[in-house]
Amino acid sequence: MDIKILQLLDGARQAEGLTVIIDVFRAFSVACYAFDGGVRRIYPVGQIELAYQLKQQNPEYLLVGERNEQKPEGFDFGNSPSQLLTGQLAGKTMVHTTSSGTQGIVNATHADEIITGSFVNAGAIIDYVKRQNPEKLSLVCMGYACQYPTDEDTFLAEYLKAKLEGQPVDFPAMVDKLRHGAGARFFSPEKQLWAPSADFDLCLDLNRFNFVLKVEREKDLYFLKKIEL
Repeated sequence: MDIKILQLLDGARQAEGLTVIIDVFRAFSVACYAFDGGVRRIYPVGQIELAYQLKQQNPEYLLVGERNEQKPEGFDFGNSPSQLLTGQLAGKTMVHTTSSGTQGIVNATHADEIITGSFVNAGAIIDYVKRQNPEKLSLVCMGYACQYPTDEDTFLAEYLKAKLEGQPVDFPAMVDKLRHGAGARFFSPEKQLWAPSADFDLCLDLNRFNFVLKVEREKDLYFLKKIEL
């Protein structure tokens, strides 16, 4: 298996084979918590205008996501797993748009197959990749707003690669580095409304969920399909 670690939008556009679009803080952690909370379907979209359009056409849909980390006007939830845990999600359809993760999905046009990546379902991702046994595996780290790489996404790519190659990984050391580095913003008092400290631990709850989220297409829209392992 040829495993490549790629970065940002260029990485998504270059991705081939089975592709894992990674967004740990917080898009694809949020998506896992949403499905666990009973959401029926998630439409990941790149453009916020499309999210508003889908909501207008389907008022019962939930709008979830962020721009500049904060909840856009008219959205039901921000891009926060801890906020989702307080919601009534069972049976709902969710439209999800973010500055990083969902952008990767819509730009990975050369991938044979796309799944999402976060630490909360890392073990399931590894099992799924082994089951699929692709010739090429692309691990795409979407970074901060697709502008620059971030440790949390790169750490997950390195974690997945090491596990697939039978190499040891020091996950607690990764968490410690994130707590004092890329994840420090979750402990900033002035950011608690949109980046609550609970999100840090929820996004790094390793192997909490035993499912992967596979990207499927329905007409002009992508949607996420939950596959239990």
